[in-house]
Amino acid sequence: MKKDLRSHWSLRKVMAGNGMLYPILGFASCVAFIYMSFGDLKLSRFPREQGLSFVERNGTRFFLDGKPLYVNGWNSYWLMGHSVEENTRPKVSAMFQAGAKMGLTVCRTWAFNDGGYNALQISPGQFDERVFKALDYVIAEARQHGIRLLLSLVNNLQPYGGKTQYVNWAWQEGIGLSSSNDSFFFDPTIRKYFKSYILTVLTRKNTITGIEYRNDPTIFAWELINEPRCITDPSGDTLQDWLEEMTAFVKSIDKNHLLTIGLEGFYGPKSPKKSTVNPEHWASALGSDFMRNSNITHVDFTSVHIYADQWFHHLGFEEKRTYVSKWMRSHIEDCDKELKKPVMFTEYGLSDQNKDYQPAQRELLYRTILDIIYKSAKKKGSGADWLESKDFCKKTKTSNNCVPRESKAIAVRTFDSFCKAKWHSEMARL
Repeated sequence: MKKDLRSHWSLRKVMAGNGMLYPILGFASCVAFIYMSFGDLKLSRFPREQGLSFVERNGTRFFLDGKPLYVNGWNSYWLMGHSVEENTRPKVSAMFQAGAKMGLTVCRTWAFNDGGYNALQISPGQFDERVFKALDYVIAEARQHGIRLLLSLVNNLQPYGGKTQYVNWAWQEGIGLSSSNDSFFFDPTIRKYFKSYILTVLTRKNTITGIEYRNDPTIFAWELINEPRCITDPSGDTLQDWLEEMTAFVKSIDKNHLLTIGLEGFYGPKSPKKSTVNPEHWASALGSDFMRNSNITHVDFTSVHIYADQWFHHLGFEEKRTYVSKWMRSHIEDCDKELKKPVMFTEYGLSDQNKDYQPAQRELLYRTILDIIYKSAKKKGSGADWLESKDFCKKTKTSNNCVPRESKAIAVRTFDSFCKAKWHSEMARL
């Protein structure tokens, strides 16, 4: 513990005296997460304001106040960016209000924007206070509406800086070991940069609520990195070492919150499922491994993404839907029998840009996904939690920004009718 404290203090010195700037997250992708108590088949809501408890994990299930919790929600990556400016801030409140009205309770969003225009972190250890206050607002507003947040800490991809920005910072200072984006995972200097960022965010005191982030139950969980890949080391050893170090570091600072990695769900080169479940051979050469990565002690729950239409371009819709069922059941089986942790389907969707796309396909795919999730929940299994990615928001004629679209939230509408049907089916058996 003393070593951890000394490490935290040294990182504090790195950040002392730094100013702060500010980011915009214009990208929006939506999901739908609803907390259900399948024990008595009724929807449950979080208490607002007073008496919030931290969500916990026991085996393959989430719990809140001693009762099983089944997670369903949405992704709005852009909330922090919209909260910076007065003219766009109302959209954040409107999104939370619309989500709460639909019965949604968790939102996944970015808690980062590294470098570039309106960045939260303008350079290693230097932050824009205006943007941090925007993130304060997101958390405070979520709490007001009974919404909890899954906050992601960095992007593997280039949008909003990501690991590329960290590598560029080290390279520009003349201390980077390599210009490869994957040096984010093995360069000691860059690891120090990221630890500094983690410490700053987790110990941030919200200027609105007065609560440090690490002590705020409004935060459902931390996501370490969105879709990590390290293709320069397909063995997976480099990423595994980084994950073990960073997950332990997060938990040394914050023991209150759950932690997940942010995996897509691909199996690694040593997994027997690399050729039977992975989309194609390329998926086992990305440097990530669902089983190995998720088995890390400090990882509380796993994540899986579902984008069969992006992974396969030669298959028809029905073949893709069949694959999705296989993909989901495989990961649920892994978590039920081996990992003994919940698996959350944190992104899924079907693009309307596909050549053979028909609106009915999306609803059919969602019903397939939700049916598998429901069956896992009824068995008290690991695969009872989901976030749909694309349909809870729309773009306006004058803006690419996402605004609530209540009447056309296909996933929510599908889920609602789906659950009502299940309810009547269950009641008929009593």
